[in-house]
Amino acid sequence: MESAINELVSQFKIFAGKDGSSQTLSKDEFQSLIVSQLSNLVKNATDPSVIDQLMGSLDENNDGELTFLEFWQLIGNLASRHGGFSQ
Repeated sequence: MESAINELVSQFKIFAGKDGSSQTLSKDEFQSLIVSQLSNLVKNATDPSVIDQLMGSLDENNDGELTFLEFWQLIGNLASRHGGFSQ
């Protein structure tokens, strides 16, 4: 599990760092990460309205950026669904 956590953190920082700040994901960085890393788990990942909806549901402080903790909610939800844990 440690390697999975290391990979999640590393990928977040790589994609978040594309605009110079590795602390948050902009909408474009978020879409790029979803399309390249999670396209099999996020339906219609290339659809901008899907990205807008996801971003809106995760961005708790409505600043247009996702922190790692905000992003982590998506990972938890996807893992729960994928593992058959969600209702």
